[in-house]
This record gives sequence, structure tokens and C-alpha cells, in this order.
Amino acid sequence: MGTTIWERQAPPAAAIDHALDGVSDTCFWIEDAPGARYEPLTADHATDLAVVGGGYAGLWTAVLAKQRAPGRRVLLLEGHRLGWAASGRNGGFCEASITHGEENGRSRWPDEYDQLVRLGDANLDGIEQTVRDHDLAVDYARTGELAVAVEPHQVSWLEEMTEGRLLDAEEVRAEVASPTYLAGRLVPGCAIVHPAKLVAELGRLATELGVEIVEGTPVESLEAAGRTGPVTLHTPRARVTADRVALGTNVFPALVRRHRPFTVPVYDYALMTEPLTGAQLDAIGWQGRQGIGDLANQFHYYRLSADNRILFGGYDAVYRFGKRIRAEYERDPDVHRRLVSHLLTTFPQLEGIRVTHQWAGAIDTCTRFCAFWATAHQDRVAHTAGFTGLGVGATRFAAEVMLDLLDGAETERTALEMVRRKPLPFPPEPLASVGINLTRWSLDRADRREGRRNLWLRALDRLGLGFDS
Repeated sequence: MGTTIWERQAPPAAAIDHALDGVSDTCFWIEDAPGARYEPLTADHATDLAVVGGGYAGLWTAVLAKQRAPGRRVLLLEGHRLGWAASGRNGGFCEASITHGEENGRSRWPDEYDQLVRLGDANLDGIEQTVRDHDLAVDYARTGELAVAVEPHQVSWLEEMTEGRLLDAEEVRAEVASPTYLAGRLVPGCAIVHPAKLVAELGRLATELGVEIVEGTPVESLEAAGRTGPVTLHTPRARVTADRVALGTNVFPALVRRHRPFTVPVYDYALMTEPLTGAQLDAIGWQGRQGIGDLANQFHYYRLSADNRILFGGYDAVYRFGKRIRAEYERDPDVHRRLVSHLLTTFPQLEGIRVTHQWAGAIDTCTRFCAFWATAHQDRVAHTAGFTGLGVGATRFAAEVMLDLLDGAETERTALEMVRRKPLPFPPEPLASVGINLTRWSLDRADRREGRRNLWLRALDRLGLGFDS
């Protein structure tokens, strides 16, 4: 089996040791913008709309619900703190795509794809409009995204894409000076944000609009009274009765049990460097400050922060048997060491730089790799999940769909096949673990065999379960 560029051009072990000396096992974004605190719920409460989950999906749902109907009573319940999980830990790529990229969207919804692109563009415009209209301090910049080929076989994949502008090796290295780049494609539909600041500012906006927010209030179960009565949410210290309920619980077990098989938690790892000096910035260029992703099956994503740190993440995606979510899974020295090695392969001119923070978080992966929706209890409860790492922008679109469903509105969104049909569920254990780990092994093998997919991956492709993003 062949090698990848990450082995062929690996940096010295001493350079990795130096970079990780003194690193902190904390998420930079959350440490940098801890946000306001909200009191827990201690007494029974009645509301028109209860939103469960204080990440992007829940916050956008609460904000949009009040903007649609200012008189509607909205209560948002968060079990821990707003944005403490995926919404505060991601790379901050706010993409227009709601289908997890062109290839995934075209292969799954060929007849709807142009419509989905238009709706995704409008969704990103809506996010930008909210940032501007309400002065959200989230380090928002509509930079576009640079997709790069780092192996010869990936160049043809770039050529097959239709969105954005194709760059040859000289042109792409003029944008960002990495010796690993063989070609690139500059795609305009992407912004970058500070993930934790976006959480904090959406929380601020929600409260200004009249949303009640409670933290430290996990919802343990829900039940509905008859076919038309209110829905009751049970929390440790109080009950909530609501006419409608929106569930944005992401990677955590769905409160409607039949929705649980549709997602699994996959751990994604990231690191943040110290701020680059002027000389280091000059050495790598990156004047456009685009978000960057390479085209490997096991891909990396990286971008500059507002203070010129490099966020570098991806590659390893780790599933734990039984869909377990544990704090200890966020620490994996081997994975973070591998990321540092790949960072220094990408930018050898930065040898000597320090990594200040390393962390991980669980991604809500589904078999179609982008959001899905479901309802329960005669459409009084709506649920969305499955963003598979692309939720920074797509959660707003998902919130719009949930509100359409809960309001009983027939819209262009609710008519989409993407909305009406759910993905295939994951099988129970041990089949889920075997299948996911076999897929991961096969994707790594394909990266080492000039992109050639084995029998297992080709079978998944035929079933609509293949992933190439």
C-alpha cells in the first residue's frame, strides 16, 4: 500500500515535541468567549414553544420563532451551558451548502440540487443580514473557501467540480504558500466566524427578543396529552408544558426514541496555534484569509482566527462502541500529535511555532451527511439533527424548517425531498461499530491507493451511503 504526503513529508519529531510543549487541553473558542450565564429552571413553566438544546439549532429556532411571531412565548432549555458542545468547538466555517458539498448534494438530490443551492445561498445571506442588523460581534468575514489538492489524483476531482474558480499549482500557492498544494478551487459560498462568540451573541439576541433561556436544566423525557393537548417536558426540578416543542439536541440521544438510530457520535479533533508573527504570515501569504480544506477522504480543515492563530482540525474521525459520549474521549495524544505533524507538513516554514490549545468534540453524523427532520405527537414536536460537521450555517435553515413544520406551514422548504425523507438508520451494535470502522479503514486505504475505492466503499456508494466531501 502506498503512502500519503503526510508520511512522505513528515516533519522531525523534535519539531512536533516543541510545538506541543505546554499545550492546554481546552477549547480555545470557549475559553476566549465564555458568554453570559443563565439560571436553571426551578419552577413549573408554561410556554407556547419550548426549544430543547442551547447550540446553534436551538438558538436559531428561538430567535426566528420570535421574529416570526413576537408575541409567542418561547423558552429555551439547555442541560449544561449554551454552546458547550459542538456549537462552541467547531472550526467556524459558515458555509452556504446545506447538502455537505456539491458532490453529496448532486448525488442524492439531482433534481433538487439547484434549488438547494439557491436556498443555501439565501440562508447564508440571512445569517449575514442578522449579523449586520443586530451588530453581532462574532468575527464574521465572508472569505470564501479554498479546496486544495495535495495528491496528484485529487487534481482531477477539483476539475470535476463546477462551483468556484479552478487554480493551478502556481495560482493556488500565490493564494496560500504551501508546498503541498498541487491545485485548488476557490469557492465563494463560505464565511468564517468565531464559534463561541456566535453562540453568545445569538443568546444575547434571543433574550433581547424576549426568549427565556435556562441553563443547567436537562430535559429527561417528554410526553404528550392526547392528540391535541400540550406536551410536557420533565426536568430534574420542574415541568414545562408547551403547545409546541423543537428539539435541537444534536449528537445527544433524541428525546423521541424512534429518532435515535439516525445519528451516531463521531469525535473530531482540533488544535490552535499561538498568534503568527508578521514574518510568519508573510511566509505563508493567506492574504484572503479563506477557510481551507483538502480533498482527501480523511481531510483537514483550517483557517485563521481574528488574531492570526491557525485553527487546524480534521483527519481522524473516531467512533466509540455503543454511541458513547464521554469527556475522556476528547483527549487523544496520538491524534493531536498527528494533527501537529500534518500542520507542519502543510506549512514547513512555520517550524518552531507553538500549539496553545487542543480539544475535540462529537459530531452528529447521519448516513446522508447532512441535516434531516422528523416530527412526533401529531406534529407538535419537531426534531432536527445529522449535520455531520456542517452545522454552523445549516442549523439556521434547519430551524426555519422546524418552525414551518410546527406552524403547519406548507413552504418551499417543507416540500423538499430532502426534508420529507429521512436518511437510512444506523444498525444496532455490534454492526454499527464494525461498519463505521470498516468504512474509516477503507477511506484511509483509498487515500493511499490514488483514490481507488474498495468493494466495501463501492457497495456503500450504490446504497447511497458513500461519502466523498
